Amino acid sequence: MTRQIHGPGDTRLSEEQRTGWIVGATFAALLALSGALMAALNHSIHVADAFTRKDEREMVARYLDTRVRTVIIGQTGQLVWDDSVQHAVRHTDLPWMDRELGVFPWTNQGAEETMLVEPNGTLVRGWRHGQVMPDYPYAKARWQVESVLSQARSNRRVYGQVAQFRRVGGALWPFDARGAPLSRWGSSLVWHDGRLMLLTAAAIVPDRNYALLTTEPRYLVSLRLVDDRVLHALAADLLLPDFHFVRTLPPLSTVNSLPRFSADGTRVGFFVWTPQLPGPAIWRGTAPLLATWIFLFLAVLAGGVMIVRRMRATTQHLQLSEAQAQYNALHDPMSGLANRLHFAERLREELADANRQRQAGGQGDVFVGYIDLDAFKTVNDTMGHHVGDELVTQVAQRLRDGLLQTDLIARFGGDEFVVLRRTTGGLGAANALGRQIVGLMADPFIIAGHSLGVTCSCGISWGPGQTDDAAELLRRADIALYRAKQGGRARYRCYTNGMDATERLARELELELRRAIANDELEAHFQPIVDLATWQIEGFEALLRWPHPERGDIGPGVFVPIAEQSGLMVPLGTWMLRRVFMQCRHWPAADISINLSPIQIMAQGFIETIAALVQETGISPQRVILEVTEGVMLDRSDHVAQTLTTLQDMGFRIALDDFGIGYSSLSYLRSFQFDRIKIDRSFVQNIESDLDAQSILGAIVALGQTLRMKVVAEGVETELQRRLVHAAGCEFVQGHLFWPALPADQACALLARDAAQHMQQAI
Repeated sequence: MTRQIHGPGDTRLSEEQRTGWIVGATFAALLALSGALMAALNHSIHVADAFTRKDEREMVARYLDTRVRTVIIGQTGQLVWDDSVQHAVRHTDLPWMDRELGVFPWTNQGAEETMLVEPNGTLVRGWRHGQVMPDYPYAKARWQVESVLSQARSNRRVYGQVAQFRRVGGALWPFDARGAPLSRWGSSLVWHDGRLMLLTAAAIVPDRNYALLTTEPRYLVSLRLVDDRVLHALAADLLLPDFHFVRTLPPLSTVNSLPRFSADGTRVGFFVWTPQLPGPAIWRGTAPLLATWIFLFLAVLAGGVMIVRRMRATTQHLQLSEAQAQYNALHDPMSGLANRLHFAERLREELADANRQRQAGGQGDVFVGYIDLDAFKTVNDTMGHHVGDELVTQVAQRLRDGLLQTDLIARFGGDEFVVLRRTTGGLGAANALGRQIVGLMADPFIIAGHSLGVTCSCGISWGPGQTDDAAELLRRADIALYRAKQGGRARYRCYTNGMDATERLARELELELRRAIANDELEAHFQPIVDLATWQIEGFEALLRWPHPERGDIGPGVFVPIAEQSGLMVPLGTWMLRRVFMQCRHWPAADISINLSPIQIMAQGFIETIAALVQETGISPQRVILEVTEGVMLDRSDHVAQTLTTLQDMGFRIALDDFGIGYSSLSYLRSFQFDRIKIDRSFVQNIESDLDAQSILGAIVALGQTLRMKVVAEGVETELQRRLVHAAGCEFVQGHLFWPALPADQACALLARDAAQHMQQAI
């Protein structure tokens, strides 16, 4: 009995124990597996977070280094310049230094403070906010400056490609392959007057006359404020919204940080930001799956798959963020094209690759096309910057659509674009690139309801055929562009060795033109305007001439563009007005026409200037006709209209010059009552053989007569031209058929003689 009762009970308990053991073991195994998986997951998340923090720190460090190099590149105009060596190293030209090393870095480069120092750290001169400070507080900043100078003098940071080192004074100085000395530089974040600043120091070296470097040069030291505005800009580029700088990290901080040290090794502080970690997102996404792992193994596997996917998505997001930040650092925000930094890096890479291919027996060159829009400043000044911005955008799109997909197109700022192309063919390929670029701008641009015939000029150079130095290649393309500009609009030029001399000539002419204006060495000549009804001299057009004492007569087509590009147009125009008013105030009755530049009309205080000249010379404004071109009428603002109206109220008459070209529009004639229309000489020159030109001439004359405006035809050189313009209804003509432009005394004598009898003899 006992065995019968006890035996089955023992068997039942044993099965329960086995089941319990199985369940317990399974439960324990699931718990252990869940714990192991959770521990592994937690470890993976920490590893992913650590990698993310590390990648972010590397991205921020690379970006900050790029921004510092950009600051140094922006200073090369003052640092690598013969004039800087002459005026700030070999000599101590205080006015020049105050302007170029004090005012210019503050107004154009954002430098709060600048210092010129000796290689040993001794202060030469200091500026704050562009103003010279004779008592500059240099003592508290000297140890920081000397630390950065030590960094620069160690040759660890050099602007350019070092090919060799030479002894310069007591220093071992870096030179490139052309023998040009390179600028050494250093940088450091510092606390200055309680504010975080970027301190940079770079050596001043010559850019052309390398013989100027005989001793170790002085250094230009700059302090730039790193304030909230700068940090916000950095945060926007890095896509890190709360990016900021602190001196010390708070304890147990969860932020990501990048320590920064000064040149002497002292820790300045930390750049900190909230890291974009994948961990929290992973935990939120996988917590429900982990909670059900004990009940469903497949759910755990599914959770693992989701974890992998989420980690991959997070990594891709970080990669995209870094790629976007890098893109923003290398591209122009307005046009979307590459910027100067991107172009310079790519140009150096392509030249190095082309050199390697040549050494291996291959062929091919790197072509650089430097592009500048014609009359862009006029469009910007007269129609507004929003139209100029839209024009830049449309030009960029035309270049993208019209050039090769393999071409690199960059915008250097303003209306300057640069194209890089790898191909073979030498001069033939350069000509093909120039024709293609100029041809892309042939059609007018439609902006804000206006059809703008804006063309471009282009300069082309190539290497290694011409040079294997990237900076020199760009400089030569810029020189060729200048030559193209000199030749007129819508053309290109390829660099030749003689163009350097032309650039030097342009600089010399600019200096000589300044001296000619100051010393009253220019002349005003006068071309008669003839009334076809009476054959009498109705008036004269005053034309500017420059009889250079050494170079001979220099035409306006040469020195007027130089004046426009160098800021001399306003003083040159004022000189011309004063001279004509003085010479013609006592002439017998005759109108005097004077050309006004759009730059004069747009200049501040022009009305006051011309009123003062009338008061000074005593001329009657009723005798003077002021000629303006159609370009100035592009400005729809009240300024131009009010200026012209004020001039008419003063007694001056206003003529619309060069009518029929450029931006012609009948609305100009409706919006302002001109006294005269001057038909451009291009219509007159073609009138003998071009029936369309005759028809257009007749239409313009009829339009002028309808609007009660007198019509003048320019450039009449043959008897047939005179008859045709007379038949078309022109009232007045001028040109070499009658007289060329005459000196003032001859023009006055001609006016005093019997004009009708003289006219019959001349013809």
